[in-house]
Amino acid sequence: MKPIDEQHIAEPGLVVLHITGGDENTVQAVMATLEELWAASGIGPVRRDPGEPGERARVYADVLRPGREGP
Repeated sequence: MKPIDEQHIAEPGLVVLHITGGDENTVQAVMATLEELWAASGIGPVRRDPGEPGERARVYADVLRPGREGP
């Protein structure tokens, strides 16, 4: 996974979220829910790291802006 760039967290409200779940469908469901709550990077690639439990993904979000379900 690429390093977090300063631009991803340069302003208040910007976050980088690391998600780990037991399976790919669970991780994708979390990403979809985050996309509804906040302006987010959407459903991205899910990966498995050798020797580590679970499936992983990264989401970039702006928690000050509403997502698809927002006003």
